[in-house]
Amino acid sequence: MSEHETTSSSTSPAVGRALDILLHLASRSGPVQAGALARDLGIPRSSAYHILSVLVERGFVTYVPKEQAYGLGVSSFEIGSAYLRHEPLERLARPILRSVAHRLGQTVHLGILYGAETVYLLKERPPTGQGSDVDVDVALVTDIGVRLPAHLTASGRSILAHSSEAQMRALFPRPGSLVTRTGKGPRSLSELRTLLERDRERGWSEEIELVSEGLRSIGVAAFDHNERPVAAFSSTWSRHYSRHDADHVREVLQQEAARLTAAVSGRAPSGPAGGRGAQGPVLGGGSSAHAA
Repeated sequence: MSEHETTSSSTSPAVGRALDILLHLASRSGPVQAGALARDLGIPRSSAYHILSVLVERGFVTYVPKEQAYGLGVSSFEIGSAYLRHEPLERLARPILRSVAHRLGQTVHLGILYGAETVYLLKERPPTGQGSDVDVDVALVTDIGVRLPAHLTASGRSILAHSSEAQMRALFPRPGSLVTRTGKGPRSLSELRTLLERDRERGWSEEIELVSEGLRSIGVAAFDHNERPVAAFSSTWSRHYSRHDADHVREVLQQEAARLTAAVSGRAPSGPAGGRGAQGPVLGGGSSAHAA
Protein backbone atom coordinates (compact mmCIF):
# COMPACT_ATOMS: atom_id res chain seq x y z
CA MET A 1 0.00 0.00 0.00
CA SER A 2 1.43 3.39 -0.98
CA GLU A 3 1.98 6.25 1.48
CA HIS A 4 -0.82 8.19 -0.23
CA GLU A 5 -3.24 5.28 0.07
CA THR A 6 -2.39 4.80 3.74
CA THR A 7 -2.91 8.48 4.53
CA SER A 8 -6.15 8.64 2.57
CA SER A 9 -7.66 5.54 4.16
CA SER A 10 -6.77 6.66 7.68
CA THR A 11 -7.95 10.27 7.38
CA SER A 12 -11.09 9.94 5.25
CA PRO A 13 -13.31 8.62 8.10
CA ALA A 14 -12.31 11.58 10.29
CA VAL A 15 -13.01 14.03 7.47
CA GLY A 16 -16.38 12.44 6.85
CA ARG A 17 -17.28 12.55 10.52
CA ALA A 18 -16.23 16.21 10.75
CA LEU A 19 -18.51 17.07 7.84
CA ASP A 20 -21.33 15.04 9.39
CA ILE A 21 -20.92 17.00 12.62
CA LEU A 22 -21.06 20.34 10.80
CA LEU A 23 -24.15 19.34 8.84
CA HIS A 24 -25.82 18.05 12.00
CA LEU A 25 -25.13 21.28 13.87
CA ALA A 26 -26.40 23.29 10.89
CA SER A 27 -29.70 21.42 11.01
CA ARG A 28 -30.32 22.18 14.69
CA SER A 29 -31.91 25.34 16.08
CA GLY A 30 -29.48 25.54 19.03
CA PRO A 31 -26.26 24.13 20.52
CA VAL A 32 -25.89 20.34 20.84
CA GLN A 33 -24.09 18.47 23.61
CA ALA A 34 -21.25 16.20 22.52
CA GLY A 35 -22.91 13.08 23.94
CA ALA A 36 -26.13 13.68 22.03
CA LEU A 37 -24.17 14.48 18.87
CA ALA A 38 -22.15 11.26 19.13
CA ARG A 39 -25.32 9.25 19.73
CA ASP A 40 -27.26 10.84 16.86
CA LEU A 41 -24.40 10.33 14.39
CA GLY A 42 -23.39 6.91 15.68
CA ILE A 43 -19.75 7.72 16.35
CA PRO A 44 -17.63 7.01 19.46
CA ARG A 45 -17.66 9.75 22.09
CA SER A 46 -13.87 9.93 22.09
CA SER A 47 -13.87 10.54 18.32
CA ALA A 48 -16.60 13.15 18.63
CA TYR A 49 -14.69 15.08 21.31
CA HIS A 50 -11.45 14.91 19.32
CA ILE A 51 -13.06 16.16 16.10
CA LEU A 52 -14.98 18.88 17.95
CA SER A 53 -11.79 20.15 19.54
CA VAL A 54 -10.16 20.50 16.12
CA LEU A 55 -13.24 22.23 14.69
CA VAL A 56 -13.33 24.60 17.67
CA GLU A 57 -9.63 25.38 17.19
CA ARG A 58 -10.25 26.24 13.53
CA GLY A 59 -13.34 28.32 14.29
CA PHE A 60 -15.85 26.08 12.54
CA VAL A 61 -17.50 25.15 15.83
CA THR A 62 -17.92 27.14 19.04
CA TYR A 63 -18.30 25.77 22.57
CA VAL A 64 -21.03 27.23 24.80
CA PRO A 65 -19.85 26.66 28.41
CA LYS A 66 -23.17 27.58 30.02
CA GLU A 67 -24.95 24.80 28.11
CA GLN A 68 -21.92 22.52 27.78
CA ALA A 69 -22.82 22.22 24.12
CA TYR A 70 -21.52 23.04 20.65
CA GLY A 71 -22.80 25.20 17.81
CA LEU A 72 -21.52 26.48 14.47
CA GLY A 73 -18.64 28.95 14.61
CA VAL A 74 -17.60 32.02 12.64
CA SER A 75 -15.61 30.06 10.05
CA SER A 76 -18.74 28.09 9.10
CA PHE A 77 -20.62 31.36 8.70
CA GLU A 78 -17.83 32.79 6.54
CA ILE A 79 -17.99 29.81 4.18
CA GLY A 80 -21.76 30.08 3.94
CA SER A 81 -21.51 33.82 3.30
CA ALA A 82 -18.86 33.26 0.63
CA TYR A 83 -21.19 30.82 -1.11
CA LEU A 84 -23.95 33.42 -1.17
CA ARG A 85 -21.54 36.09 -2.45
CA HIS A 86 -20.09 34.01 -5.23
CA GLU A 87 -22.90 31.77 -6.44
CA PRO A 88 -23.74 33.05 -9.98
CA LEU A 89 -27.31 31.75 -9.98
CA GLU A 90 -28.19 33.72 -6.88
CA ARG A 91 -26.47 36.88 -8.12
CA LEU A 92 -28.38 36.71 -11.37
CA ALA A 93 -31.68 35.87 -9.70
CA ARG A 94 -31.65 38.48 -6.94
CA PRO A 95 -32.65 41.55 -9.02
CA ILE A 96 -35.24 39.50 -10.88
CA LEU A 97 -36.72 38.26 -7.61
CA ARG A 98 -36.88 41.86 -6.42
CA SER A 99 -38.85 42.72 -9.56
CA VAL A 100 -41.32 39.89 -8.88
CA ALA A 101 -41.91 41.07 -5.30
CA HIS A 102 -42.47 44.62 -6.53
CA ARG A 103 -44.91 43.59 -9.25
CA LEU A 104 -46.94 41.25 -7.07
CA GLY A 105 -46.70 43.04 -3.74
CA GLN A 106 -46.12 39.59 -2.21
CA THR A 107 -43.15 37.81 -0.68
CA VAL A 108 -41.45 35.60 -3.26
CA HIS A 109 -38.66 33.02 -3.12
CA LEU A 110 -36.04 31.32 -5.21
CA GLY A 111 -34.93 27.81 -4.40
CA ILE A 112 -33.36 24.65 -5.69
CA LEU A 113 -34.04 20.96 -5.31
CA TYR A 114 -31.78 19.12 -2.87
CA GLY A 115 -32.58 15.43 -3.12
CA ALA A 116 -36.33 15.17 -2.67
CA GLU A 117 -36.57 18.49 -0.81
CA THR A 118 -36.86 22.12 -1.85
CA VAL A 119 -34.30 24.46 -0.28
CA TYR A 120 -34.73 28.24 -0.11
CA LEU A 121 -31.83 30.24 -1.53
CA LEU A 122 -33.34 33.73 -1.69
CA LYS A 123 -36.32 35.57 -0.28
CA GLU A 124 -37.63 38.99 -1.27
CA ARG A 125 -40.37 41.01 0.39
CA PRO A 126 -42.33 43.80 -1.34
CA PRO A 127 -40.85 47.33 -1.14
CA THR A 128 -41.49 49.26 2.06
CA GLY A 129 -44.99 50.70 2.01
CA GLN A 130 -46.27 48.22 -0.54
CA GLY A 131 -46.59 45.52 2.12
CA SER A 132 -47.69 41.93 1.85
CA ASP A 133 -50.28 40.01 3.85
CA VAL A 134 -48.93 40.02 7.44
CA ASP A 135 -50.80 36.85 8.36
CA VAL A 136 -49.27 35.03 5.40
CA ASP A 137 -45.76 36.25 6.29
CA VAL A 138 -46.22 34.94 9.82
CA ALA A 139 -47.42 31.54 8.56
CA LEU A 140 -44.52 31.15 6.10
CA VAL A 141 -41.37 29.23 7.04
CA THR A 142 -39.28 31.87 5.37
CA ASP A 143 -35.75 31.34 6.65
CA ILE A 144 -33.20 30.82 3.90
CA GLY A 145 -31.96 27.24 4.01
CA VAL A 146 -35.23 25.72 5.22
CA ARG A 147 -36.17 22.48 3.48
CA LEU A 148 -39.61 21.11 2.63
CA PRO A 149 -40.76 17.94 0.82
CA ALA A 150 -40.57 18.83 -2.87
CA HIS A 151 -43.67 16.86 -3.84
CA LEU A 152 -45.79 19.08 -1.60
CA THR A 153 -44.48 22.42 -2.87
CA ALA A 154 -45.41 24.24 -6.04
CA SER A 155 -41.83 25.19 -6.81
CA GLY A 156 -40.55 21.70 -6.09
CA ARG A 157 -43.13 20.15 -8.37
CA SER A 158 -42.37 22.69 -11.12
CA ILE A 159 -38.88 21.17 -11.18
CA LEU A 160 -39.86 17.56 -10.61
CA ALA A 161 -42.19 17.89 -13.62
CA HIS A 162 -39.10 17.90 -15.85
CA SER A 163 -37.30 15.00 -14.16
CA SER A 164 -36.64 11.67 -15.82
CA GLU A 165 -38.16 8.39 -14.64
CA ALA A 166 -34.75 7.30 -13.36
CA GLN A 167 -34.46 10.45 -11.30
CA MET A 168 -37.95 10.02 -9.85
CA ARG A 169 -37.21 6.44 -8.79
CA ALA A 170 -33.99 7.58 -7.14
CA LEU A 171 -35.67 10.48 -5.33
CA PHE A 172 -38.64 8.41 -4.14
CA PRO A 173 -37.36 4.87 -3.48
CA ARG A 174 -40.52 3.97 -1.53
CA PRO A 175 -43.19 5.10 -4.00
CA GLY A 176 -46.18 4.11 -1.90
CA SER A 177 -45.36 6.16 1.19
CA LEU A 178 -45.09 9.85 0.32
CA VAL A 179 -45.34 12.07 3.39
CA THR A 180 -48.05 14.67 3.94
CA ARG A 181 -48.20 17.64 6.32
CA THR A 182 -51.88 18.60 6.29
CA GLY A 183 -53.37 15.27 5.22
CA LYS A 184 -53.61 16.52 1.64
CA GLY A 185 -51.47 15.90 -1.40
CA PRO A 186 -50.20 12.89 -3.36
CA ARG A 187 -49.75 9.72 -1.27
CA SER A 188 -47.98 7.63 -3.89
CA LEU A 189 -45.52 8.08 -6.74
CA SER A 190 -48.31 7.18 -9.16
CA GLU A 191 -50.45 10.07 -7.89
CA LEU A 192 -47.46 12.40 -8.03
CA ARG A 193 -46.66 11.42 -11.61
CA THR A 194 -50.23 12.34 -12.64
CA LEU A 195 -49.83 15.79 -11.10
CA LEU A 196 -46.39 16.29 -12.66
CA GLU A 197 -47.67 15.33 -16.11
CA ARG A 198 -50.27 18.07 -15.86
CA ASP A 199 -47.74 20.58 -14.53
CA ARG A 200 -45.27 19.78 -17.31
CA GLU A 201 -47.92 20.31 -19.98
CA ARG A 202 -49.08 23.69 -18.67
CA GLY A 203 -45.64 24.95 -17.60
CA TRP A 204 -46.31 25.80 -13.94
CA SER A 205 -47.28 24.16 -10.65
CA GLU A 206 -49.67 24.97 -7.85
CA GLU A 207 -50.41 23.73 -4.35
CA ILE A 208 -53.28 24.64 -2.06
CA GLU A 209 -52.97 23.94 1.68
CA LEU A 210 -50.55 21.06 1.24
CA VAL A 211 -48.00 22.48 3.70
CA SER A 212 -49.87 25.22 5.58
CA GLU A 213 -53.59 25.53 6.10
CA GLY A 214 -55.13 28.52 4.35
CA LEU A 215 -52.22 29.17 1.98
CA ARG A 216 -51.85 28.76 -1.75
CA SER A 217 -48.70 28.80 -3.91
CA ILE A 218 -47.67 28.90 -7.55
CA GLY A 219 -44.19 27.97 -8.77
CA VAL A 220 -42.46 28.33 -12.15
CA ALA A 221 -39.08 26.86 -13.07
CA ALA A 222 -36.14 28.42 -14.92
CA PHE A 223 -33.95 26.28 -17.19
CA ASP A 224 -30.33 25.89 -18.28
CA HIS A 225 -28.92 25.41 -21.78
CA ASN A 226 -29.84 21.71 -21.69
CA GLU A 227 -33.49 22.56 -20.97
CA ARG A 228 -33.11 21.26 -17.42
CA PRO A 229 -34.62 23.14 -14.46
CA VAL A 230 -32.04 24.99 -12.37
CA ALA A 231 -34.32 26.86 -9.95
CA ALA A 232 -37.88 28.06 -9.48
CA PHE A 233 -39.59 31.29 -8.50
CA SER A 234 -42.60 30.99 -6.25
CA SER A 235 -45.11 33.13 -4.42
CA THR A 236 -47.57 32.25 -1.65
CA TRP A 237 -50.72 34.01 -0.51
CA SER A 238 -53.92 33.44 1.46
CA ARG A 239 -56.32 31.21 -0.41
CA HIS A 240 -59.14 33.31 1.04
CA TYR A 241 -57.72 36.70 0.05
CA SER A 242 -55.36 37.95 -2.65
CA ARG A 243 -54.55 41.31 -4.19
CA HIS A 244 -54.26 39.52 -7.56
CA ASP A 245 -56.01 36.59 -9.17
CA ALA A 246 -54.03 33.39 -9.66
CA ASP A 247 -53.67 33.94 -13.42
CA HIS A 248 -51.88 37.25 -12.86
CA VAL A 249 -49.51 35.71 -10.30
CA ARG A 250 -48.75 32.89 -12.71
CA GLU A 251 -48.11 35.26 -15.63
CA VAL A 252 -45.71 37.41 -13.62
CA LEU A 253 -43.81 34.37 -12.35
CA GLN A 254 -43.60 32.92 -15.86
CA GLN A 255 -42.27 36.19 -17.29
CA GLU A 256 -39.62 36.56 -14.60
CA ALA A 257 -38.63 32.88 -14.72
CA ALA A 258 -38.09 33.36 -18.46
CA ARG A 259 -35.79 36.30 -17.63
CA LEU A 260 -33.72 34.08 -15.34
CA THR A 261 -33.60 31.37 -18.02
CA ALA A 262 -32.22 33.96 -20.46
CA ALA A 263 -29.77 35.30 -17.85
CA VAL A 264 -28.18 31.86 -17.43
CA SER A 265 -28.13 31.38 -21.22
CA GLY A 266 -30.76 28.67 -20.90
CA ARG A 267 -33.80 27.70 -22.88
CA ALA A 268 -37.19 26.41 -21.90
CA PRO A 269 -38.19 22.86 -22.93
CA SER A 270 -39.69 22.60 -26.39
CA GLY A 271 -43.14 21.03 -26.28
CA PRO A 272 -45.27 19.78 -23.38
CA ALA A 273 -43.05 16.76 -22.75
CA GLY A 274 -39.82 18.78 -22.83
CA GLY A 275 -37.23 17.70 -20.29
CA ARG A 276 -38.79 14.30 -19.66
CA GLY A 277 -35.86 12.43 -21.07
CA ALA A 278 -33.14 14.41 -19.31
CA GLN A 279 -30.77 12.03 -17.59
CA GLY A 280 -28.58 14.50 -15.69
CA PRO A 281 -29.10 15.38 -12.04
CA VAL A 282 -31.93 17.69 -11.05
CA LEU A 283 -30.22 20.97 -10.23
CA GLY A 284 -32.71 23.13 -8.48
CA GLY A 285 -36.18 23.90 -7.20
CA GLY A 286 -37.30 26.82 -5.09
CA SER A 287 -40.10 26.98 -2.65
CA SER A 288 -42.17 29.65 -1.09
CA ALA A 289 -41.38 29.92 2.52
CA HIS A 290 -44.31 27.77 3.45
CA ALA A 291 -44.67 25.60 0.44
CA ALA A 292 -44.09 27.56 -2.68
